[in-house]
Amino acid sequence: QLQLVESGGGLVQSGGSLRLSCVVSGFTLDTLDFYDLAWFRQAPGKEREGVSCLSRTDGSTDYLDSVRGRFTISKDSAKNAVYLQMNSLKPEDTAVYYCAAVQVYRAHICAVSETQYDYWGQGTQVTVSS
Repeated sequence: QLQLVESGGGLVQSGGSLRLSCVVSGFTLDTLDFYDLAWFRQAPGKEREGVSCLSRTDGSTDYLDSVRGRFTISKDSAKNAVYLQMNSLKPEDTAVYYCAAVQVYRAHICAVSETQYDYWGQGTQVTVSS
């Protein structure tokens, strides 16, 4: 059973940057490299939406259209960590951000629209002021 713990959220002005981190623990015989990884967000009164994902298979990434070119997902397998670098933040990026992971046993290219993740963090609040 994996545990995911996010950090790095906070209050930032429009146009600013934040870097979210997600540390993953609880591996048994596998490592972070066996998982597709993703960041989701949920704003007040709105449904949760996928922001970005990182495929285990080939390292490919996908992004929500509204964040493409501003956000970057990455991982550090040695540190069992997943990151989301967020630049040029906008008030509409305000939300609770969650990291997620799913073990992948076959070739698979993730898509940000997918939601079939088995492990979730508790979330970190990002607030962007105008």
